[in-house]
Amino acid sequence: MIILKPIGTAQMIKFIGRADTCTSIKLRDEQDNTEVTIVGTFTLSTYYLTASLVFDLKEGRFYNLTALNGTTTIYKDKIFCTSQTVSDYTINKDVYIEHSTNNDYITI
Repeated sequence: MIILKPIGTAQMIKFIGRADTCTSIKLRDEQDNTEVTIVGTFTLSTYYLTASLVFDLKEGRFYNLTALNGTTTIYKDKIFCTSQTVSDYTINKDVYIEHSTNNDYITI
């Protein structure tokens, strides 16, 4: 899974495809089933295809990524969009508040 941020500037994407060249990627939003094609310049760097692309992503959504070389699919993956740092990510951020307790109980 690839983690990207909901920002309007270029972000680096990196993957190992079935071919050494890639011409475009397709992103399909899983929530509203819309698809967008992004054409970019991909470079090969020690088996990885890398590109710096601008994405229009929404916070908290999953996207299906399909990398294409012409019309041939060379890679598939899932993208998750979040503004939280990956090491601190929690699905309950600002939603769930934990109540502390001392767990005192009496057995008879």
